[in-house]
Parts: sequence; structure tokens; C-alpha cells
Amino acid sequence: MKKLTLETTAPFQGLPELVAYDEGLFEAEGIEVAWADRDAGPKPDTQKDVNSPVGIDPFASHGKLFEQGKADMYNACEWGNYCRVQDSDMGGRQVGRRAIVAFGALVVPPDSSAYTPQQMAGKVVGLPYYFGTHFLTLLMLEGFLPRDQIKTCKTPNGSRRQYDALLRGDYDGACLTEPYISLAEKQGCRVLAAASFHGTEVVSDKVDVETYAAFNRAVTEAVRRINAAKHSYMHYFIDYYKDRDPEIGAALTVDDLRPSRLIVQKPGPIPEAELARSYEWIRSWGMLAETTVAADLVDRDAQDKAHAAAE
Repeated sequence: MKKLTLETTAPFQGLPELVAYDEGLFEAEGIEVAWADRDAGPKPDTQKDVNSPVGIDPFASHGKLFEQGKADMYNACEWGNYCRVQDSDMGGRQVGRRAIVAFGALVVPPDSSAYTPQQMAGKVVGLPYYFGTHFLTLLMLEGFLPRDQIKTCKTPNGSRRQYDALLRGDYDGACLTEPYISLAEKQGCRVLAAASFHGTEVVSDKVDVETYAAFNRAVTEAVRRINAAKHSYMHYFIDYYKDRDPEIGAALTVDDLRPSRLIVQKPGPIPEAELARSYEWIRSWGMLAETTVAADLVDRDAQDKAHAAAE
């Protein structure tokens, strides 16, 4: 068996991997998966005086254990991973898109004066810089507002902490993932905008082409099973959190969740044109200053060989 240590992943960003692990699909491909807890340790509070990701450590959670040599592989949002690969001291490289297409929603509290994204002009959105919801919020809001009217501050990662900070008035809006979107809606909050976003896999040189191909075969089978019976897998969004956050178990049932927000597809290479567009957009916000060629952010040879071998 090939041992592979992965950074821990929540259902909203890694349900197919969790299903593959629980249902023995990795073992069937000759992979022994172990999990390294990337969320261990203290978390900072909202930092209202930090209003830009420029100069912030992109390894606050995703990639942290990878950079310490304690994990062989992790997945996170595609935009953030471009920045992490640029700054990696461990030779981390992207080798393709993960299977889940994550879903995020910009939420305001019940007493907010904002009913549309346009009305967030000048209001502060708390964002976990370098995480998917950070980039997603910028993309959603710049469709409605000039950039100088988009105001943000730094929050710790994790929708629970962001939701709590929103309700206590630390900022005016937050971008949440499931099951916290459903919790917020049930408790009277409003969704102003929502969208899906891709993530990618980052691997070390310990993960060879054959191992990553086997990993993808297991994940692809998990995708098939999820898509064949989506509702029967929604319980993961409750079960994963209920011990960490008793309110999820007390306030939500599977019927409160929308299966339409669970989107999975076969993992595959990062399309070259989308890589180029994302690279230019991230740079336009002041990040990726040290990378002059978008293709340097992806190990295209390993990506193409591994995905071809997974067929």
C-alpha cells in the first residue's frame, strides 16, 4: 500500500475524498490515506485594521502542514493555491482540479440595510484572505461595484467564526459555505449573491504520477456514487460539524440543505485559458507579484500524465 498523508478537508471542499476514504475506494486503489489536522492550534480574531491580503501569509491553514513536511498533499481554492505554490518552500505544485465545485454565498444579518450587492458599497465584508470565499466575494462584488467601493477586513478561516463575527457586528457581510449558508438562512439572514468555485490539488515530490492517478480513480468513483444518490450524501454536511459545532446538529437537518449546492465532477487538468485568466485577475488585485508566467504555477507534465493514467 502507498501511504498518502492529506491535510484534513471539510465536506464543502472535499466531500468526494471523504466518501472515497469512508467507502474504501482509496484502499481499493492501493492507497493508505492518513489525515493531518490543519486546523489544530489557536485562531486569531477579526483584524479590522488589516484590509488587504498583500503581505499576508497564504499558509494560515491550507498548506500549513504541507510546508512543515507533515502532509504530502492538500486541496484548496484554485486562486489561493496559485499564491501558495508561488510562495512554497517545499516545492509544492498544482497537478489538477479537485472534484468538488465549492459553493459560497455573501450573507448579511437580518437587520442589514443591504438587500442587493450594489448596496454593499462602502460596507465592510469580513474575508479569510487567500481562501476561496475571499476571492469569490471580490469576483461577485466587482460585478456590481467599482473596486474602490469594495471594502474588506481580515477574518480567521472557518464559516463558524465568520458567522459569529457577522452576528456580533464586527463587519457588515460575510461569505459562508455550507452548512452555514443554510444555518444563516434559517436564522433570518439574507443571501445577496452566491456562486460556485473550483479548487486544485497541490502535491509534493513524494506523490508520483501513478499515485496521483490512483487517487483520482478513487475520487472519480466517489463522484459517480455521489451524483447517483446526492441526497443520501448530504448528511456529511451535518455529521462533520455536529461534534465540532453543536448548533449545527441542533438547528439543522438534512432536509434544510439544498442538494443543488452540492456540485461534484470528475477531477481533471486546469484548462490553460482559465489558468491564464485567473492569473491575470489575481495579479490585478496585487497578488502573485513574483510570478511572471502563469504556467509556472502548474506542473503540467505531471498533471497531464496523471489524469490520462486515471482514465
